[in-house]
Amino acid sequence: DVHLVESGGGSVQAGGRLRLSCVVSGMTTGTTYSMGWFRQSPGKGREALATIDGWGDSAYVASVKGRFTISRDNAANTLYLEVNPLRPEDTAMYYCAARTGWNGYLDADDYNYWGRGTQVTVSP
Repeated sequence: DVHLVESGGGSVQAGGRLRLSCVVSGMTTGTTYSMGWFRQSPGKGREALATIDGWGDSAYVASVKGRFTISRDNAANTLYLEVNPLRPEDTAMYYCAARTGWNGYLDADDYNYWGRGTQVTVSP
């Protein structure tokens, strides 16, 4: 079975920097897959943030460009999301997702696998 586990969340202060991680396990060695980051907060629903495809090319939603950076370490089967600087409105549960294949996606419905999330709380 394929499992995704997020980590790196917690209580942080606005203006600071945070890096979230997502470790993928159970994927057959050599399989190409794209990944994405999403977040969800009360009253907002699930919001797309960024995606990185099988070639390593990334794409972002307009609202997070300049502050969010998505990257991956294929050898370590790990996805990262860096946020700098943090804002109080970044408070949310952050989820990583994966889909087999080369193309990246910013639609949640396009992903096959999901992590359980890591909570990020940003204080003023």
